[in-house]
Amino acid sequence: MGEQIQPARAKARTIPFSQAIMEVVVPMNFVTSKIMFTGTKDLKAHLTAFHAQMMISGGTNAMNCKLLMGTFTGTALRWFISLPDGHITSFNQFSMLFRKQFIVNQALPPIPFDLFEVKQR
Repeated sequence: MGEQIQPARAKARTIPFSQAIMEVVVPMNFVTSKIMFTGTKDLKAHLTAFHAQMMISGGTNAMNCKLLMGTFTGTALRWFISLPDGHITSFNQFSMLFRKQFIVNQALPPIPFDLFEVKQR
């Protein structure tokens, strides 16, 4: 008879967090953020709202990493899962990578030059 063909095994899902972050358990009663980031909204507003909620809730470095990831959808989530396995080791590093990736979505402050286009009737 012919040789048996083994089914292809699915590649294990890669997780950009370090093992230390992965080992931290977020308590079941911990209040998680309800805000979501798709990759198209104001980055600074998202990080500010997230950070404020984590300060109130008392999140740790590792919990902040896991919970920030939980606010991603769409483009932001695709960016996150494209990061190398074990790459993220701290919340500071994670938020810096996040800022660099989505800085173009940060709302720019108005400048006086913008007023030259305003016409009064």
